[in-house]
Amino acid sequence: MITYEFKIKGKEPQYRAIDEAIRTSQFIRNKCLRFWIDNKGVNKYNLSAYCAVLAKEFPFANELNSTARQASAERCWAGITRFFDNCKKKIAGKKGFPRFKKNQRSVEYKKSGWKLTEDRKRITFTDKKWIGSFKLIGTYDLHFYQVEQIQRVRLVKRADGYYCQFGIQAENTQEVEPTGKSIGLDVGLNHFYTDSSGAKIDNPRYLRKSERRLKRLQRQVSKKVKGSNNRKKAINRLGRKHLRVSRQRKDFVVKLARCVVISNDIVAFEDLKVRNMVKNHHLAKSISDAAWSQFREWIQYFALKFGKVAVAVPPHFTSQNCSGCGQIVKKSLSIRTHACKCGVILDRDENAAINILIKALKLLGYISNTVGHTEINACGEMLLYLNLETAFKQERSVKQESPSL
Repeated sequence: MITYEFKIKGKEPQYRAIDEAIRTSQFIRNKCLRFWIDNKGVNKYNLSAYCAVLAKEFPFANELNSTARQASAERCWAGITRFFDNCKKKIAGKKGFPRFKKNQRSVEYKKSGWKLTEDRKRITFTDKKWIGSFKLIGTYDLHFYQVEQIQRVRLVKRADGYYCQFGIQAENTQEVEPTGKSIGLDVGLNHFYTDSSGAKIDNPRYLRKSERRLKRLQRQVSKKVKGSNNRKKAINRLGRKHLRVSRQRKDFVVKLARCVVISNDIVAFEDLKVRNMVKNHHLAKSISDAAWSQFREWIQYFALKFGKVAVAVPPHFTSQNCSGCGQIVKKSLSIRTHACKCGVILDRDENAAINILIKALKLLGYISNTVGHTEINACGEMLLYLNLETAFKQERSVKQESPSL
């Protein structure tokens, strides 16, 4: 399924109607969660049937389209299912028990409750919330798809306005020619990542660059009287600035991930637990600003789209192990150069990136586990060649320095 997003242009009463629909959707979701907590053995179908009970009991809930009420119940059940899955997997710590929503920002419709015009430039919502018709502002063309392919329509409220998203059931794959290249990525804070060939990408640090302006806007919010219109305006200005930072970060990550995946057939990266890493309060802001998790998600998405291979490897000892001989060379975070007794001298992050690539190739079976021996195998119809200048250039340099090897 692919998602197309348009900004919608309407009048102020229409925006207030969307807000009311969002609050109603939040109310139904929270009611379904309370029903699940109070009654043992409730399943997905019981929650869907409970929506009809809520519609009869509360007139404002009956004004919302029936499929939108069912979508709210499905959202509730998705949180419950995720909680049970985490319990079955025995994930350490909190298991994500579903919580009541306090500030929901979207309402979702299914197949009914909306209608597109013939030119696909406007959308009309037909439930009793009287949301009305909106002009769709965007660059996507909905004429490429049939109306029957649109599975979901979602109205989203953000700091800079209202948006309409279309969830379209369609294949999202593209065929690209194999490049015969593989790459290992080691993410960091000094540089966004260092790859196995030694190339470095600078960390843009969008939050750090905007921090001064954000602090000023936050002070303006604090000075306003609670509940006043001036405070609401100040909150909106602050929200717009945060939204800009998040969009800058996403734009950087998406473009970089696409470039990496298209240029390589195998992309290896560390399976980092960012949720645990941000518990370090000295580095939490910088780690969050780097958006490592978002970068990984987009790499996996583009790998699936373009038919490439994305491999997450365990991060253990990738910085400590020598990429030439495999011996452990202990070093603190302040030491940025890897120097081994075997003669390999490398940047710390480059050494880690090569180790990540070697781990991924061993998992995929492209190279054997024998130290000092490289065996290249074929995979399907595509033959992937390991670039010796990137992954094993240390071993070659050692052989040149020591004829006995």
